[in-house]
Amino acid sequence: MNIKIKRFDKDLPLPKRQTEGAAAFDLAAREAVTIQPGSVGYVPLNVAIETPPDHFLLIAARSGTHKKGIMMANGIGIIDPDYSGNDDEIKAAYFNFSGAPVVIEKGERIAQGTFVKISHPEWDEADEMSNRTRGGFGTTGMK
Repeated sequence: MNIKIKRFDKDLPLPKRQTEGAAAFDLAAREAVTIQPGSVGYVPLNVAIETPPDHFLLIAARSGTHKKGIMMANGIGIIDPDYSGNDDEIKAAYFNFSGAPVVIEKGERIAQGTFVKISHPEWDEADEMSNRTRGGFGTTGMK
């Protein structure tokens, strides 16, 4: 699969998977960003990407990002296929839940991305569902 990508700072490397078994590729900060406690900061990820036909780009935090005291403010990012213009740099929004400023350094791998197939369902509205009611949210047990 060949993907058209534009780097805004060519001194930073292209996104890449860090291991052979990695499901996603890492994205790095184009510039240093300081996020104050209780605030949201926007980290430019140095790329504009044209997704493959019928796909979107899913952006998520790297698994260790919470150790810095930040988490993605919107949980995940969904980059629509039509957000791929010349100046459409992808950014990640991070919320600082710690009590101190958090610095993300230029070139730091701060997010990860993967392509997801888009499905367009047609709804078949029903008054009754086929499966039995399981209970409420989180009802599969505590163990």
